Amino acid sequence: MKYFIILLITLLSLKAELEYATPAPSMDKPRQVLFSIVHGDSRSIHHVLSSANNILKGYGPENIEMKIVVYYDGIKALLKKNIEYAVRVDALMQYDVEFVACRNTMQTKKIKESELIDGVSVVQAGIMEIIERSKDGWINIKP
Repeated sequence: MKYFIILLITLLSLKAELEYATPAPSMDKPRQVLFSIVHGDSRSIHHVLSSANNILKGYGPENIEMKIVVYYDGIKALLKKNIEYAVRVDALMQYDVEFVACRNTMQTKKIKESELIDGVSVVQAGIMEIIERSKDGWINIKP
């Protein structure tokens, strides 16, 4: 009996649909989501990129406005030479995900803009970009 109840709950949860908060996301009023990549280890970088992809799948790219701000050791995720990340970053950019690099980090690590994946925006301070978007109402996700 115990296993039957667990199975039933599991099946019902698979059938359940997400109930959106009001107002529901739309093309006119998309959810504004902000991620950051700070750590340079592969697991952390892939976790953020996968989380961003999952949100796009769940809401639909037309209902999401997304930025991924990259600074400190995470900056390696935006370097052209790191093909493992470049392919995933480019794929997310195809869905209008904006990647933002920190100029302060780039200067500290002696990284030129030409070394970044094409289409990456650069701001002076990545952490300030996060503060300002959060102040504007963006949802700051920390996977």
